[in-house]
Amino acid sequence: MALDDDLLRLALQEERLQFESFNSVTALDIGMRLKTLVEKRGAKVAIDIALAGHPLFFYAMPGTTPDNIDWIRRKRNVVIRFHKSSYAFALQMQKNGHTLVDRFGLTAADCALSGGAFPVRLSGSGCVGAIVVSGLPHREDHGVVVEVLADFLGQDIAELALAKE
Repeated sequence: MALDDDLLRLALQEERLQFESFNSVTALDIGMRLKTLVEKRGAKVAIDIALAGHPLFFYAMPGTTPDNIDWIRRKRNVVIRFHKSSYAFALQMQKNGHTLVDRFGLTAADCALSGGAFPVRLSGSGCVGAIVVSGLPHREDHGVVVEVLADFLGQDIAELALAKE
């Protein structure tokens, strides 16, 4: 039941956390908010925000490694291909008992079934980019992105946050 509850909440997040417009100024604001929130929690992550394949914001906190950058690439690939958060996609695959290879012919070298990448959706248009965090456990990577986007877009995080595990 918890898996189904998470999938419903993830769909609500993706429905509510959409933008009217998105540009480099928006990406900088969101990127800095992510950096500040993660630093306040004493954690270390790498952050990447891209729009239509164009990098708009990147920051790797001290203590991150090139491995975080590869996780970002693989999580972003999921969002760009499937237009869903990487966490929602990972949980849906888990629920259905599929792997990347058997369902789509994709490998873990190219796509990560892990949370932390969230679609940049323009209202009325669809997915145009991705906001990605790597460095925390994958549910937490997803959670910090949602928390920052909820605040930025004036949404109530209490209505959108996943239940604590």
